Amino acid sequence: MFGESKFSVLEKIPISIKPKAILIHHPASPELVIQKIKDNHLPFPLIFKPDLGERGWMVKKIKSEKDLSAYLKISNWDFIVQEYVDLPLEFSVYYARHPKKENGNITSLTMKEMLKVTGDGHSKLSELILAKDRAKLQWSVLKNTYAQQLDDIPADGEVIELVSVGNHCLGTTFINKKDIITTKMVESFDRISKQIEGFYFGRYDLRVESISNLEHGKVMVMELNGCGAEPSHIYHPGASLIDAIRDLFTHWSTIYSISKANHEKGVPYLSFVKGIKVYKKFKGVTNS
Repeated sequence: MFGESKFSVLEKIPISIKPKAILIHHPASPELVIQKIKDNHLPFPLIFKPDLGERGWMVKKIKSEKDLSAYLKISNWDFIVQEYVDLPLEFSVYYARHPKKENGNITSLTMKEMLKVTGDGHSKLSELILAKDRAKLQWSVLKNTYAQQLDDIPADGEVIELVSVGNHCLGTTFINKKDIITTKMVESFDRISKQIEGFYFGRYDLRVESISNLEHGKVMVMELNGCGAEPSHIYHPGASLIDAIRDLFTHWSTIYSISKANHEKGVPYLSFVKGIKVYKKFKGVTNS
């Protein structure tokens, strides 16, 4: 469900559809990390995230060596340095394929709208943030992030992206886009998924230039999450609680079916003892 190395999963994804990334082991000095970034020709901005993460925990957009040093001061875990994917659309694509079947399906498709405000030519940035419900809920973080810009007055129509990480807990809006799933899109994700060893079920978090490129599998995958990841369309504004519960039960039933089939092929179940060990490691990192 959780505890896997995100970097080890990334390594399984075809190189043509993922951003460049390196793994930094704790402890590491700013000088060492900067040198590794230079050696791998990774320009700022970058994305830093724990190799063991949960719901966007400690995922940060790092814009400078100053940001890098600040991140290292609060981290005591291995983390990934990933090339920033500067593409306009972000989606979560949930894919499932039964091990005994040739092809799979896209069970959930969610578009992410980053937390942003739009200037009106007379309101301060702080006023724009506090006037927007989703942004206001993030005020305790945003007032520190934008401490030097809160009194700025954005121009009329100027869009300010407040958070660049597509996570619901950070104010991102999740839009259910199951209506745009096509046969071609499913075929594209079948093709991609069959190139990933041992992969039958999980959620791609990706960025893409256009809907057409998404349909044809011309994507950049930032993360591939396993069965601990939710079908994020259930967070669509105004979505029915009953529908969400129904979809989750379908989701869990699919997990069980795939897990059982893989076990019959010789894949061992996670033991209780190992599960507890993984859980303790996970909580030890995320509570630090």
